[in-house]
Amino acid sequence: MRSCDSPPLLVGLSLGGYASLAYAGRHGDRIAGVMLSGCSTEIKGKPLGLYGRTAERVTRWLRVGGDRWHVVTDMFAALAGYSPLADLRRLALPVFLVNGRRDPLRFDEWRYRRAAPYAHVTVVPRAGHDVNSHAPAAFTATLFDALETLRRPA
Repeated sequence: MRSCDSPPLLVGLSLGGYASLAYAGRHGDRIAGVMLSGCSTEIKGKPLGLYGRTAERVTRWLRVGGDRWHVVTDMFAALAGYSPLADLRRLALPVFLVNGRRDPLRFDEWRYRRAAPYAHVTVVPRAGHDVNSHAPAAFTATLFDALETLRRPA
């Protein structure tokens, strides 16, 4: 972030969205805004552990992820006890939420909207969790809209 000529828009999808939000919550002065996709659920406690174990078994059964799956389980461990809502309430910069309508990780979207009533929220029809690959044109248009919003004088 420090090497950028001007503060960038930080974009994160899924676990990367949670990591981006955590970064924004601690270093909001280094970025112009944050665009979060596929991470509108407060995942903590038993559901987080259950999801991690289930996902690990499914990826092993489907033979996807290979020896890189530990990155995901490491992120789950790092997220234990993390509250994205607390970071959202703290932010004093533009927030863009982008979710696929069929994304199960938008379960708490209404709580996110309450925590950050200033947030720009886009729900993409017929898209799931990986909204950027399910609806790339809509996702890219939303990204360009966010960049245009940041270019406008405050």
